[in-house]
Amino acid sequence: MDVRAADVAGELRRLGIRPSRGLGQHFLIDERVARRQVERADLRGDETVLEVGPGIGVLTRILADRAGRVVAIEKDRRLAEALAGIGPRVEVVRGDALRVEWPPFDVMVSNLPYRISSPVTFKLLDQVFDRAVLMFQREFADRIVAKPGTKDYSRLTVSVAHRAGGEILERVPRSAFHPQPRVDSAVVRLVRRDPPYRLADEAIFHAVVGACFQHRRKTIRNALELEWRRFDDDREAWQRRVPALPFLSRRAEALAPEDFATLANGIAGAKG
Repeated sequence: MDVRAADVAGELRRLGIRPSRGLGQHFLIDERVARRQVERADLRGDETVLEVGPGIGVLTRILADRAGRVVAIEKDRRLAEALAGIGPRVEVVRGDALRVEWPPFDVMVSNLPYRISSPVTFKLLDQVFDRAVLMFQREFADRIVAKPGTKDYSRLTVSVAHRAGGEILERVPRSAFHPQPRVDSAVVRLVRRDPPYRLADEAIFHAVVGACFQHRRKTIRNALELEWRRFDDDREAWQRRVPALPFLSRRAEALAPEDFATLANGIAGAKG
C-alpha cells in the first residue's frame, strides 16, 4: 500500500511544514518499503527500537506494532507534537539527533535525512546496539559496502567495517518519497560485531584511517607525514619511526580494514 503523495502534502500543510531539500526532508510514501524495513529488522516484542527522523510517522506506526518500545527522535517541533499520540509504546524525543543523548536501544530502524546520514552513522557506530536497518542516499549506501580499490571506498567504509557487517538490502526509487529527491535511495542492514582483528590502540587506528583518507591521493608515507601531529609531539622522533611502518608506498584506497589495523599497530608499537 502507498500513502498518497497528496495525503502527505496535505498533512504537511496542516502542520505548517514546507519540506526542505536543503535539510534532506523527503517523506516516505511507499508503505511497502517501510514494512520490508521492519521485516528485515527481525524485531522481537521485548526490544527497544531507535528511530531518527520519523517525519509523519509512516515507519513509526509499523514499528510500534512490532517492538516493545520505540524511541523516535524528531528535530521539528510540529512533527514531534503530531507524533506524540501514536500510542503508548512510542516515546517521542524532540531534539537534534546529533546533539541529544541517545537512550539505550537494541535496534535502529530509520529513514535518515540525507544531510545527517554521515554523522548519524558515525554516532551509531559508537553505540552499543545489535543491528540497524537504515535508508540512505544510494551513493552513501554504496560507500558503506565498497571494496578496496574502488572509487567508493572511503573512511566511512573502513569505519563501518570496523564495527559492523553491512549489506545493501534493496534499492529504493525516488518515486517512493515526497517530495521526490534527485537521487535514488537504498536500504542497508548493519549487524554489530567486534573487529575481526586485534588492535593495540583504538584511537590510533581511527587517527590513521582519518589521516590516510584525508589525503587519499597521496601515499601512506606522505599522508602520515602531513598529519604527524596526530601521532607524535616530536616531528624528528616521528620521522625516525616511519621507515619501519608497512604499506608506505600504497594509497588509502588500496588498504583493507585489516591493513589499517596492521599499520596502526605498527605505530602504536613503535610509540610504546
